[in-house]
Amino acid sequence: MIDTLAPVTLDELNEAAALQTRRDRKYVLTPDELDDLLAALPPARVLEIDGSRSFAYDSTYFDTPELDAYRLAATRRRRRFKVRTRTYVDTGTCFVEVKTRAGRGTTVKERQPHDDADHLGPARTFVSERLADAGAPSAPVLAPTLRSRYHRTTLLLDDARVTLDTGLVWDLLLPAAPDNADAGLTDADHTGAGSADASVLRSATIGDLVVVETKTAAGSGPSSVDRLLWRAGHRPDRISKYATGLAVLEPGLPDMPWRRLVRRRLTVSAPTTARHLLTSERTPA
Repeated sequence: MIDTLAPVTLDELNEAAALQTRRDRKYVLTPDELDDLLAALPPARVLEIDGSRSFAYDSTYFDTPELDAYRLAATRRRRRFKVRTRTYVDTGTCFVEVKTRAGRGTTVKERQPHDDADHLGPARTFVSERLADAGAPSAPVLAPTLRSRYHRTTLLLDDARVTLDTGLVWDLLLPAAPDNADAGLTDADHTGAGSADASVLRSATIGDLVVVETKTAAGSGPSSVDRLLWRAGHRPDRISKYATGLAVLEPGLPDMPWRRLVRRRLTVSAPTTARHLLTSERTPA
């Protein structure tokens, strides 16, 4: 079904629906349920780059030693936040991103180009300023905590951008050292030069389940895809590529927002222990 859709370029996609301030709704579907959705899909185009329509994503999430970002999400605090690096594996392009919450469930994402997926380095100033601007709690110490890996296909409709994520894998990280903007570090320290990389402690996957996410402009109503899913009996799922993954890999943490999904809907593989350097698997396809 994806193969039959007309293509859209990255520039066209960004011009039509960059949506850095937006309303997100996520659904966890089986492959058969995804096929049903695609068969009923309104007119849509699919992102295509150099003949490819599915792209590898690699995100490293940073948190405080006390897991403040996770715990704020677990207790549904309004001023919660996420800090991550995102690598588009096929091109090697990397960004550091800060996600915060605005009014009425709106997500605000701000980002800038970055050259080190495993360390915040000089981007620590950018992170601190974005958190302060959003009224989020300060996070003077941040360390790589979890990595997510998956493949994404992106659809553009008249009223939404829709992403289809497959092959999701979570890696629990053991950080070598935190990124600390307030501990008297020099410019050389901020580059991460000479510091060790985080290592992967254990991993888990959700198998062949697909995470479908609709992204609409802030203040707009549900998209045509949301309405299709609702008519088919689906309702938005509480799933976070950071918090749900950490809840799966660290079951002793509070997990109320995601407990029902994890226990009843996700077919999560048993976590596997695999101690190796984080950067050993981040190579372009």
